[in-house]
Amino acid sequence: MSQRNITSFFKPKDTSVNLRDEVKVSRSFKEIKTNSSDERPAKKLKLDVEVEKPKPVSLVRLNEEKIDIISREYNPAKCRYHPLDDAPWKKGESTPYLALTRTFHLIEDTKSRLKMIEILGNLFSSIILLNPDDLLPSIYLSINQLAPAYEGLELGVAETTLMKIICETTGRKLDFIKSQTYEIGDLGIVAEQSRMAQRMMFKPAPLTISGVFKKLKDIAKAPGKNKITPIKDIYIACRSSEARFFIRSLLGKLRIGIAEQSLLAAIATAIVKTRHVDKIHKMSEDVVKEKADEVAVLLKTAHCQCPNYDKIIPTLLEHGVEKLQEYCPMVPGVPIKPMLAQPTKGVSEVLERFDGLAITCEWKYDGERAQIHSDEDGSISIFSRNQENNTTKYPDIIGRIKEFVKPEVSSFVIDSEIVAWDVENKMILPFQVLTTRKRKNVDIGEIKVQVCVYAFDLLYLNGAPLVSKSFAERRKLLKEHFVEQEGIWKFATAVDTIDVDEVQQFLEESIKGNCEGLMVKTLEVDATYEIARRSRNWLKLKKDYLSGCGDSLDLVVIGGYRGKGKRTGSYGGFLLACYDHDNEEYQSICKIGTGFSDEDLQTHADFFKNYTLPAKKSYVCCDSSLEPDDWLEPVQVWEIKCADLSLSPIHKAAAGIVDPERGISLRFPRFIRIRDDKSAEMATTAQQVAHMYSSQDQIKNQQSRNIKAEDDFY
Repeated sequence: MSQRNITSFFKPKDTSVNLRDEVKVSRSFKEIKTNSSDERPAKKLKLDVEVEKPKPVSLVRLNEEKIDIISREYNPAKCRYHPLDDAPWKKGESTPYLALTRTFHLIEDTKSRLKMIEILGNLFSSIILLNPDDLLPSIYLSINQLAPAYEGLELGVAETTLMKIICETTGRKLDFIKSQTYEIGDLGIVAEQSRMAQRMMFKPAPLTISGVFKKLKDIAKAPGKNKITPIKDIYIACRSSEARFFIRSLLGKLRIGIAEQSLLAAIATAIVKTRHVDKIHKMSEDVVKEKADEVAVLLKTAHCQCPNYDKIIPTLLEHGVEKLQEYCPMVPGVPIKPMLAQPTKGVSEVLERFDGLAITCEWKYDGERAQIHSDEDGSISIFSRNQENNTTKYPDIIGRIKEFVKPEVSSFVIDSEIVAWDVENKMILPFQVLTTRKRKNVDIGEIKVQVCVYAFDLLYLNGAPLVSKSFAERRKLLKEHFVEQEGIWKFATAVDTIDVDEVQQFLEESIKGNCEGLMVKTLEVDATYEIARRSRNWLKLKKDYLSGCGDSLDLVVIGGYRGKGKRTGSYGGFLLACYDHDNEEYQSICKIGTGFSDEDLQTHADFFKNYTLPAKKSYVCCDSSLEPDDWLEPVQVWEIKCADLSLSPIHKAAAGIVDPERGISLRFPRFIRIRDDKSAEMATTAQQVAHMYSSQDQIKNQQSRNIKAEDDFY
């Protein structure tokens, strides 16, 4: 066979896509041809041609057959799904990436939260039984992460860069890709359509979950233009829905609505199904769910104290879920999710809640929540409330750490608040001043905004967790092992009292000290540190509690209304929502359009232009009468103040908690600030909204019963 015939046999219709494969074949042929003068190499040439010709065709045909089956028939949403019988790949084989993206596609089209968990759990159960090594990467890909949040490993690929890659690999024009993206609202779908429209004779090997995950990590670590080649390689190999979700992963917008709580529930479902795989068809759905709920509690507890799947999943596979807490303990360097406080309306409500209990009142500082970790090697780390690694943001704190740590301390984890500090006047500065400080890689010589650490809790000391000890004991150990330094390191200003007048006076003092109000905590009874929970054993009493609803709310932006007149070109109003942890959905609570400057509106419009959605997602609960001009991804949290809360026939916040049908809305909401330190899932919850509504004086006078919202696990 001639060189011309061989190259034409392998050559795809789109030469721009498979040029590398063509060159590889041509180079191989030339290397063989140079030795053709010798008799034995000539014989080898004949053998190579005869063997090599059918081999790639045979492998492609077999692989494509299996991939085609997955694309058309694999259905983890199937009723009575069996982890072994319903998975098209075999034990020991790498899990096809298409199986994962097929699962994502089914989840995307599903509205029921329980069904989403079931679908993802079915896939995980097959992975555990057939190739458990693929479980960890499949988990990270399901929540669009590459590593624990505190490692800060991000892909950092711009949308325009991906558009150019799609053009280069499919032959389409950039203007066409841009117009399609604008029209559809999803570059992932545009990438999928462009890829499927491209016909090729020779197709790269099918993608695997582990292979894609490794490539994504390589892309995240690669500098600048070095990211382009591996992205092209994967995109060229994408089939069907793989292109959609691969591009979405690069953009950081998976859009399937799977949050951490659902993910853990799906893992729990998979564990139950793999344990009972021989009799899974005989078990009712209620029994499976009951057992999965029991496993989920163990998983969530372990994840709270060690939020690191790199440690949890290998331990789970080797030792079982029951041993997770033993093998995945709390350790310095791994941030835990912070304990949060319930809002309260006034001093009388605080004392009513803590009637007869020993309590303490602390100043509530207007700064940035910070967990400060020091391990046995002396390595210092600082983490935000959402587990972002802020170590490089505060080199001044790192440099002074030895000044306030006593010699006998070998390791610790401290919960604290970092505030901006006026060195000359020795006073706390507003939070807005702190936000002007550079966020990463701060040079200590260029620092203009000085900070002071106010420590209020000790969670770990000298190799031992303290979260199960009472707050009184934790605070005692904190003061015994650390010393104060004026303007650098202080203990939270506190007073232990149950006297109404003293609490009121202390509240006024906190306001004069440029604080937000008070944190009220139990000292001995029910005084453990409840990781990741918004506990009623911590209450917050803000300075503006008399102004109506008792507290500001942290709400998620889910929609934008296009402006008219002088606001044309930006949004004139927004639709906001609270977050319901039980159903993992965003529930509309108010529209807001006043109180913004023209500059504010333009800033918001510029930010959200990259987060528009083509339609309302299944995890958004909103009446059709409120439909905005643009649905927006829930990526930003705003602090909002209002006059009061009222029942609403159209808003869905806390619907079914206070009233069987109606939700709760805000009256006269006003924008305070953007909460960059909070993720969308850390927004004010539906249960909190219900509590705030019921705590209003006018509602208390009307209601004959006290509405109690259940605690969130997260």
